[in-house]
Amino acid sequence: MRDLFKMVLATVVALGIASSLKVGTAQAGEYDEVAQIVVNEKIKPWLNNPAVIAAVKAQNEANAGLTQADIDALDLKWRSGDEALISGVLNNELSVYLQGIRDQGEGLYTEIFVMDNKGLNVGQSDKTSDYWQGDEAKWTEVYPAGADVIHLSDVEEDESSQTFQMQISLPIVDGSEVIGAVTVGVNADML
Repeated sequence: MRDLFKMVLATVVALGIASSLKVGTAQAGEYDEVAQIVVNEKIKPWLNNPAVIAAVKAQNEANAGLTQADIDALDLKWRSGDEALISGVLNNELSVYLQGIRDQGEGLYTEIFVMDNKGLNVGQSDKTSDYWQGDEAKWTEVYPAGADVIHLSDVEEDESSQTFQMQISLPIVDGSEVIGAVTVGVNADML
């Protein structure tokens, strides 16, 4: 599989298909060029859906007054299994949309979650282990970094899906304003 990936990567580089996006340093190496193509051709088309933008903006407005103590309390409720909070997110319109995108990806996407301007989950295809992502690189290296950055995690084995995956995180932009971020788990074997 690695040899096939190297052939595809060499072809991509030779054809000059890579975009002008700035790639974060978390995953310097062989997946950078292919990840850029996945972002441009697979992720950005559905990420720019007005429904995604509207959901993030609505949550930003609703959560504008939250303090860090409020955020920590919400995260603790999530990690403690608060059914109302979890089902409220997993069953909202954005989550249903993201579940459809995951399913249409035919195995490419292992998970998708959208975060607001505080790093709280707005919608997700699958339940995350925590509600607040604002202390993790997928948010801290994306949301404040500007509209053109992407962050690539290292490729790791995902125990639950028995696949090797990387997380691609990028900002959600309304016009020129960064309003949130998204993380997309990608099955590395499909790259």
